[in-house]
Parts: sequence; C-alpha cells; structure tokens
Amino acid sequence: MSLYTGKTITLCEVGPRDGLQNEQKILSTDEKVCLIERAVSSGFKVVEVGSFMSPKAVPQMADTDEVFRRLTKAPGVEYRALIANMKGLERAADCGCVKTKLNVSASETHNLKNLNCTPAESVARFAPIVEAAKEKKIEVSGSISMAFGSPWDSEIPVSTVCSIIDAYLAAGVTEISLSDASGQAYPGQVYDICEEMKKRYPEVKFWLHFHNTRGLGIANILAGIEAGFTNFDSAFAGVGGCPFVPGATGNVASEDVVHAMKGCGVHTGIDLDMAIETARRVAEAVGHPTDSSMLRAGRADRILLRKE
Repeated sequence: MSLYTGKTITLCEVGPRDGLQNEQKILSTDEKVCLIERAVSSGFKVVEVGSFMSPKAVPQMADTDEVFRRLTKAPGVEYRALIANMKGLERAADCGCVKTKLNVSASETHNLKNLNCTPAESVARFAPIVEAAKEKKIEVSGSISMAFGSPWDSEIPVSTVCSIIDAYLAAGVTEISLSDASGQAYPGQVYDICEEMKKRYPEVKFWLHFHNTRGLGIANILAGIEAGFTNFDSAFAGVGGCPFVPGATGNVASEDVVHAMKGCGVHTGIDLDMAIETARRVAEAVGHPTDSSMLRAGRADRILLRKE
C-alpha cells in the first residue's frame, strides 16, 4: 500500500491567472470563461480566476472584472483573484469577487529593489486593505513568493518566511500560500519547511504552490502531503512561467498532478479525463506545446502497445 493511500487533497486551478498571465497570446473573455467552467465541471473546488492589476502592467488580465461577471458560479466553488492594492480590492467588490489574495516576495533583495522595503514591511502595509475587505465582506488570503529559494539570494532563511507570516497574522490574514515561483524547491527542503510551519503556525491554513522548472513539482507536492499539508496549486496544461526567472516554466500541470495522485491512491475529486481534455483545449488556445506529460504521453493506465 502506498504511503499516501487514502489521503485527500484540494487542488486550486491557477491556470486562468498564474498561467495565462505569462502567455503572449491574450485569450478572449469567452475563452477564459469556458476554460474556467470546464475546470469546475471536472471537479475543481477552488479556481484562481485572474488578477486585478494595472491593465498596462498585465494586459492578459485586463478583463478579469468581466470574466467574473460572466461566470456561472457553481455552488461550493471558491472563485478567487490576486490583488495588489486598495484599487484592486475595489474592482473585486464591483464585479462580485468575494475572495482575494495578496502577495509579497520572501526575497529581501527582490522586495527592496522593487518596493524599497522589506517583505515584512510590505505585508504591514496590507493592513488597511484587509480592514476594508472585511467591511466589504471579502475574504483575504496571503501569498509568499520565493519562499523556497530566490535567484537573487543564496538562500531564503526560514526565519524570513516566518517574519512574513507573523506580519500577515498581525494584519488579520490566516490563509497563506508558500510559493516556489523560481522553481528551486526540492522534496527534502519542502518536507522540513512544512514540518516547521505546522509546529509554529497550527492556526494557519497553508497552500503550497510549485513551479515545475526542474521537474520536481509533483515530488514536492508528495513531500508536502507527507508532512501533512493538503492544499496545493496547479495549472491546466502546465502553462505559464516567471518572466524574470531564468528557464522558468509554469506551475506543475493540473492533469499531471491528478494522474500522479490517482496512482498514489490520493483522492482529489477531479475527473482525470476531463482535466486532460481541458488541458488540450488550453494548449490549442495558446497555440504552442505546453509542459504537460499527459498531453505528451497520455495516461499510464491506457497504454497498450501492439504486438509485432
């Protein structure tokens, strides 16, 4: 019996935001709505629809407001979006988005260069946004990018990550994602950090977000499961990438994760065939091959070679 048999995890489909925001081709609003609704139909209970950023900075996400308005929202499904400031929160409220996410980099070098403040100081500035969100009955979660490593720093000390979590908690945010945007995480490290986080912050609902830059996305998810974590991000067809990280790829492909979990006896509640079909449509929409093993080779349990 597998070490993981019988466990249940929740996957958030982040392809509509973290995947499509890095694609050169900008999909239409109708295409985005269709892909999101297909993901929900396949069993995803959490979807990151888009982001309320400046259209000039992220043109791929300029229509997130309209996507929210057009979606036929399924009961029991959480539709969330990334925000950066009060204006983003206002846009979320105007289009009916009731779950938002803030983000900060765990790399002090990165944060100081971009925002001229430490990561913890950045999070402290989120407090007014969190208060305003409460008044609007909008939930706020937090994300820490580069939590497992950064191209600008030799390492990211766990103490730095903890200082950011402490700042989020002080601002009233108790749902936090640890993100490997640079794709530098490895299983032993993931397990150790997750064990530490569970001990220090039992009150926090954690998510793990892995990019598959070095082919360790699924291995890192399994390490997280072994440490007791149950919430993970993935992106349909493995689309996306990080424009400022050398050689970066997108999040680990949703269909690949579902396939691997099925083989390990882990319950995801997601229909694998439907997830593969959604990924195929995504690849067709963006117009290029994507980082998806399922699209490249198919399900392992469906391979039958002809006898010569």
